[in-house]
Amino acid sequence: MLGADAVDLTVAGLVIFVQLIISVFRWHAVIIAIQAILPYWQTFRLYLIGLFFNQILPSSVGGDAIRIYKSYRAGLTISAAAHSVILERVATVLGLLILVAAAAPFFQNQANQINTSWMLSFSIMMLLGGIGGVVLIMCLDRAPYRFRSWKLVRVLSNLAADTRRTFLSPTHTYQVLGWGIVGHVTGSVAVYFIAKSIELNVSVLDCLVLMPPVMLVTTLPISIAGWGVREGAMVAAFALVGVPAHDALVLSILFGMMAVLFAIPGGITWLLTTDKKVETIADETHP
Repeated sequence: MLGADAVDLTVAGLVIFVQLIISVFRWHAVIIAIQAILPYWQTFRLYLIGLFFNQILPSSVGGDAIRIYKSYRAGLTISAAAHSVILERVATVLGLLILVAAAAPFFQNQANQINTSWMLSFSIMMLLGGIGGVVLIMCLDRAPYRFRSWKLVRVLSNLAADTRRTFLSPTHTYQVLGWGIVGHVTGSVAVYFIAKSIELNVSVLDCLVLMPPVMLVTTLPISIAGWGVREGAMVAAFALVGVPAHDALVLSILFGMMAVLFAIPGGITWLLTTDKKVETIADETHP
């Protein structure tokens, strides 16, 4: 790791910073789609704080919970805060699945056909499952009339309405999913430059196809910041293109260390700010 090329690592850092900006755009696009109000600078600040907590709490779940709380304290209703984070996470997963399905055919032409013949069909099945999940969320407010007085049913109904606002509007869908896909592409490009810094024989296409499944597995709340899970996933994924296990492990550790580095500003921001409402949404729930 000490022998990694400083120039390539610097480029990777710049790409990761761009990915951070894109991630904030994605969340802000969801906030706009559900008709909530939160300034972009505030969205950026809260995303940084969530990113910090992603590094010290299990996977992204801890950071998402902090984002919901801080968004509520910043002026969103509790429903708008929760829905914006939930739907941003849904868009993140959908973007991953779209990217995997789109890149799989190109990857099959380069890798071992025996090892990758299942990839296209599996990725398409996962994408269809993700789309089906979004459709299911949209239908959560279709409960029988006698159940609509239940608080849980009302909560799910509001989430369904915001999901339709986000994913049934061409303008909002294009922005949310577009930023999601571009964000994953930039993350994969960052991994390519990290791999280049330690002279691994991988291409940008390899990283574009192999990293989205790794990112997807890393979101599972079974480890702190994905450590351990990410390393196992990257070793298995990059083995498909002939990368030795110890080299893939070094790649994963470097990637994780850079994630920690970019999370530090969020921790500093959290320590230096207080919870003050800057704007109030008129209604606690959407009509």
